[in-house]
Amino acid sequence: MMQQYLRIKADYPSMLVFYRMGDFYELFFEDAEKAARILGITLTARGTAGGHPIKMAGVPFHSLDPYLAKLVKLGESCAICEQIGDPALAKGPVERKVVRVVTPGTLTDADLLPEKAERPLLALCTVVQRKTVTTGLAWLSLASGKLKLMEFAGDARLAAVRLVQELERIAPAEVLRADSLDMADEPSFGHTQRVPEWHFDVVAGHKSLLDQLGVATLSGFGVDGLGAAFGAAGALLRYAQSTQGKGLQHVKNVALESESEFIGLDAATRRNLELTETIRGHESPTLFSLLDGCRTAMGSRLLRHWIHHARRDQSVARARHEAIAALIQREATGDLSATLARVPDIERITTRIALLSARPRDLSCLRDGLTQLPALREGLARCFIPGDSTLLRELHEAIAEPQECVALLVRAIAEEPAAMVRDGGVFARGFDAELDELRALSENAGQFLVELEARERARTGIANLRVEYNRVHGFYIEVTNGQADKVPDDYRRRQTLKNCERYITPELKAFEDKALSAQDRALAREKLLYDLLLAELAPHIVCLQRIASGIAQADALVALAAHALRNNWCAPQLVDAPCLSIVEGRHPVVENQIERFIANDCRLSDERRLLLITGPNMGGKSTFMRQVALITLLAYVGSYVPAASASIGPIDRIFTRIGASDDLANGRSTFMVEMTESAAILNGATAQSLVLMDEVGRGTSTFDGLALAWAIARHLIDTSRSFTLFATHYFELTQLPETHASAVNVHLSAVEHKDNIVFLHAVQEGPASQSYGLQVAQLAGVPPGVIRAARRHLARLESQALGATPQLDLFAAPAPAEPETDARAESSAAGDDGAADETAPAPTAATVVPATAPVPAAAPSPALQLLDGIDPDALTPREALERLYELKRLAASAA
Repeated sequence: MMQQYLRIKADYPSMLVFYRMGDFYELFFEDAEKAARILGITLTARGTAGGHPIKMAGVPFHSLDPYLAKLVKLGESCAICEQIGDPALAKGPVERKVVRVVTPGTLTDADLLPEKAERPLLALCTVVQRKTVTTGLAWLSLASGKLKLMEFAGDARLAAVRLVQELERIAPAEVLRADSLDMADEPSFGHTQRVPEWHFDVVAGHKSLLDQLGVATLSGFGVDGLGAAFGAAGALLRYAQSTQGKGLQHVKNVALESESEFIGLDAATRRNLELTETIRGHESPTLFSLLDGCRTAMGSRLLRHWIHHARRDQSVARARHEAIAALIQREATGDLSATLARVPDIERITTRIALLSARPRDLSCLRDGLTQLPALREGLARCFIPGDSTLLRELHEAIAEPQECVALLVRAIAEEPAAMVRDGGVFARGFDAELDELRALSENAGQFLVELEARERARTGIANLRVEYNRVHGFYIEVTNGQADKVPDDYRRRQTLKNCERYITPELKAFEDKALSAQDRALAREKLLYDLLLAELAPHIVCLQRIASGIAQADALVALAAHALRNNWCAPQLVDAPCLSIVEGRHPVVENQIERFIANDCRLSDERRLLLITGPNMGGKSTFMRQVALITLLAYVGSYVPAASASIGPIDRIFTRIGASDDLANGRSTFMVEMTESAAILNGATAQSLVLMDEVGRGTSTFDGLALAWAIARHLIDTSRSFTLFATHYFELTQLPETHASAVNVHLSAVEHKDNIVFLHAVQEGPASQSYGLQVAQLAGVPPGVIRAARRHLARLESQALGATPQLDLFAAPAPAEPETDARAESSAAGDDGAADETAPAPTAATVVPATAPVPAAAPSPALQLLDGIDPDALTPREALERLYELKRLAASAA
């Protein structure tokens, strides 16, 4: 037996081999040690090999899936070795072979796959010609049968950058690479599997695609003329087929993706916008968790795909906007949602049918789900606009009921079938006459014996004759010794006891042969019928895939419509002119986390391309920037948006440089990460890009950071000309609009009362007056002594800063110039006097007065009188803002 195991293990050296032995899957040697460590199962030893104990660990065959799920999640690959021979006929070890290989990128079982996400398998082929590197990608979601290709070329540096971007977008669970390629300097994406280089042959790959799709040419799929991508596709199909042990009947289409098809989102942007995962790695609250009101897993996966793959083509988003408008207008979301809740994951069930791994309850769920199609079609039909050809009409046609398939499933599958075919009870009564007879023999044996006993008593006249059964002798007729003379000639003695004789008759023997084998034969018959049923369903796979796609789209649209209706979202206008105009925009996720969200406008146009955003820490700058990006993305996803109105022009990419984090594992400091992301933006942004830059330059010295921030802002204005939201605490940058007409100052407002600060979160024109850093530090719980020391030091720095630009109050009137000697004297006095008033507000360079100057008595001003009448704790943010403007008007009139 161990020789057989070692022979099989030699073919799968890098995988954990689960070797079937009776009711257990056993692992041996290093596999057993690794499995015991990862899975927490018992490690034992039995026998010896080479003088050392043979390590063993096993799991029950009926509970294999949970263990596989844990192993695959950790990136392990497993080979499942089954007994394929008959133990009764085997003279030595039962014949075994690997029937399935489970890897991170080839999962199809419902228990192993995440319900709302794809886990694609990707193959990468690189062809180098002189200085040009051509990269071909092919990736397949085995659970849905979607095969896609991509090819791009460039010099080595550009090809590497582009490869990273595409792998970030596709997010493969497993990557196939040629074993000759050096990957030491390349980033790791998912589980990497080395395969022989000859698997990537371009000619063989082209032929594999033709064979897989069953066509003579690929022209109809739009993928003719490729090179490296064909090599990747060949390696991909070979690997996928080998892991499944059979062909891929459900892979019947291939699509070519191009760089210009989707709005570009790099990894930093996906992370910073928290599309499907928070910055801390949680699944909620994110944009996807907010919008995912889908009632089917297919709809959730499609919605997730839409969020990460928003189309640049505005007509795609407009079609979805129209569909959402029709669903809302007809108030159809409630009924459609209730119907969709009764539809199973048809997409993945279809895949398991194609791979012959579908279970009986998959088929019963498919049957019940397909019977919901008429109600779904009726609900969509109510939303049609007469004479139109909208997306809803296309979906209505796509989910036409496959009557032959439904009839077959209704006729074949029991109402509530067993979980596994081996348990029996899968097929409905009346589907197969032989199966019904076998079941009747097994189920009605007791009744037959009662009837036989009555007949034999009447025939023989033996009143105490009994028909019974035991496991040793089977069925028999028992007659006492006193009635032995009445036994008919056709009785054959089976066993002699002290007080009685046991007999068998030809009729009872025939029944025994049928009854004892009926259950086993019924199970064998069900297995045969099940295989035949899956074969009969194979011609319906393409139709079922089309239905699954239509249901997924309908489900995603219904979810978006219901969310828009609940949260008062509006339909965005996608226009051809370069603009980004949002009125009363809101952050879609944050507005659901707080009681009251302050809506803000954002206006960008061809003449107004950069908003220089200043304001206090915690004032809402990052939230404002993110909400603009999310509203833009949502509009191109095809969703309504959280705003009063929105008009958005063409967008090709969204870039973000937000937050501070290091990458110590790759030897990059916080500032290096910041500069790397900034470089990607400056090299990739175009006039149709949306760029978010938050606090760029803060990771180094003040003057270095200021210089970099200034230069980056100027590059975005003059060279990239992208729509840019540029948040900064470098107040020197607020002078940019003076020399660059397309730059505009805006700020997030706040009000200071005594030592406290109230954030109004309202975006207003003009630069901010200050950052309120000390007040925010006080809110964070910094000790009062530290705050007081910081105030003193801030006053000293501002008064001593000769030639440097202080943080001026840009709303205040300019102060009269003071003699330099007096200002220095005041600075010296402030620095030497340790008993200075620690509670007084820190002076600024614009308001410093000589220490010896007399302070004249001032008449009560209207502004002070207004301040005396204000109760800050009773004001709403909007009222506080109005009072602030009133104070500003009074100050201006006094000046």
